[in-house]
Amino acid sequence: MKTRVISAIVAIAIVIPLFLLGGIPFAIGVALISALAYKEIVDLKNSHKSYSTFIMIIGFIAYELIVFNRLRASYIYNGISYAMIGITILLLLIPAIFDKKDKYTTKEAFNLIGTIIVIALFFNLLMLLCNANKWLLLYLILIAVITDTFAMIIGCLIGKHKLIPNVSPKKSVEGSIAGSLIGTIIPTLYYYNVVTSNINIVVLVIMTLALSLLGQLGDLFFSKIKRENEIKDFSNIMPGHGGILDRLDSLTFIVYGYIIIINIVNMFM
Repeated sequence: MKTRVISAIVAIAIVIPLFLLGGIPFAIGVALISALAYKEIVDLKNSHKSYSTFIMIIGFIAYELIVFNRLRASYIYNGISYAMIGITILLLLIPAIFDKKDKYTTKEAFNLIGTIIVIALFFNLLMLLCNANKWLLLYLILIAVITDTFAMIIGCLIGKHKLIPNVSPKKSVEGSIAGSLIGTIIPTLYYYNVVTSNINIVVLVIMTLALSLLGQLGDLFFSKIKRENEIKDFSNIMPGHGGILDRLDSLTFIVYGYIIIINIVNMFM
C-alpha cells in the first residue's frame, strides 16, 4: 500500500503541472507516456509473435505519426487525416509481403495495425482535447478516476455479486453500480459549474452516465487483454499501479465514447 501511495503522489506531481501548462510541455509528456504504452503493446507475447527490431521501429514511427497528427486543427473533430491512416496501414502491411521466415505474417500485420490505431488515436485525442479545452479533458478524467475509485471502494466493502469473474474476478455488481452513480453525479456537477452551463442538464447526466459505463467496459477490456496474455500488469513503470495502459484503460473508452456522443448531440441540438 505504501508503494502504491508513493507512486500515485509522484505521478500526480508530474502530471498536474504538465496538464496546467498545456501546449508543448503537455505534448512532451504525452509523447513519453505514449512511447511507454507502445512498448507495453509490443511486449504482449501471447497476442502476437515477437516483432523484429525493424518492424518495431516502423511500427513506432507510424504510431507517433498518428499521435502527433494535426494537433493544431482548428476544431477537435478535424483531427486525424485519412492520409495518415493510409500511411500507417501501408507502412505496416508492405513488410509482410517480404517476410520469408513466417515471423511477420499478414495476421501479425493486421494485429499491429489495429493496436497501433486504437492506442495512438487515443493519445492524439488527448492532446486535441487539451488544446481545445483542458477543463473538458479534466471532466473526462474525473469520470474515469471517480468511477474506478468508488467502484473499488464500494466493491470491497459490500460487493457480493461478481460482475464478470472470468475477466476480472474482483469486480462486483455493487461496486459497478456505486461507481456509475458517483462517477455520474460529481463529474456532472463539475461540468455544469466549470466547463459550461450552456447544456441541457438531462443530456449532460445521460452523457456522463454513459461515459462512466463505457469507462468500466474499457477497464474490463484491458483486463481481458492481460488475462489472455497471462500477466498481472502491462508493466511495472508505476510500482503498485502497473503500467501506462493499466492507468488509462477506462479513460481510453471514455474519450472515444465522448467523441461519438458529442457528435450525435451536435446533430440534434
